[in-house]
Amino acid sequence: MNRYIALVRAVNVGGTGKLPMAALKSICVDAGFDSIATYIASGNVVFDSKDDARRVRSKLEARLRAYIGRSVDVFVRTSAEMRAVLDRNPFTDRQRGYVYIFFLGHAPPRDAISGAQRRMDEEICLGLREIYVHYPSGMGKSKLKIPAASSGTARNMNTVAKLVAMSS
Repeated sequence: MNRYIALVRAVNVGGTGKLPMAALKSICVDAGFDSIATYIASGNVVFDSKDDARRVRSKLEARLRAYIGRSVDVFVRTSAEMRAVLDRNPFTDRQRGYVYIFFLGHAPPRDAISGAQRRMDEEICLGLREIYVHYPSGMGKSKLKIPAASSGTARNMNTVAKLVAMSS
């Protein structure tokens, strides 16, 4: 049995893709997952499954498409992988609420940082399948655009730390 964390992209944010966490939990039950727990209303779920990560993602994306009526991307990490993401945070001396991780389905391109647009005081660092960003003035005030992150989903470091704790 594997412990997973799934991050659903673009739900319950700005009115897009309404997905109550009770529905997400029900979708996970339907997919055959065990020990399911959701965290805040932004598409975070921790669970156990015998399936590999690719199969987990496929099951979730198919069921979410049926529920929401459109394709929804899901980013799956094992508990150990998420712990490693937390441990590799290059901005440990910054406030967690101002550090975001963009989770991707693949390694970020080498030019992800140089391709960033409208950068002001933000700091950017590449991970294995993530892009770390420190927003000193807050993400809401930032005009930063990272084309390489546009297909991913972001979570702040507080959320990542909570998900790691929940998955332990």
